[in-house]
Amino acid sequence: MGFLITTLIFAVVGIIVSLCTRICCNRGPSANLFHLTLVITATVCCWMMWAIVYMAQMKPLIVPILNEGE
Repeated sequence: MGFLITTLIFAVVGIIVSLCTRICCNRGPSANLFHLTLVITATVCCWMMWAIVYMAQMKPLIVPILNEGE
């Protein structure tokens, strides 16, 4: 459930930032496309980094070894 909700949050934030970039940085069709590409790439990269870290915590490769006293 947490994965889906956070993925939707990333999508909504990406759409909002794309619209803000479109409104605030309107410098022609070529620049708009470049800004939109940068925003989408940044959103996808941040989401992928979060997803990898989130999934890595589901099944860790290294199991902590506890001392007998603990």
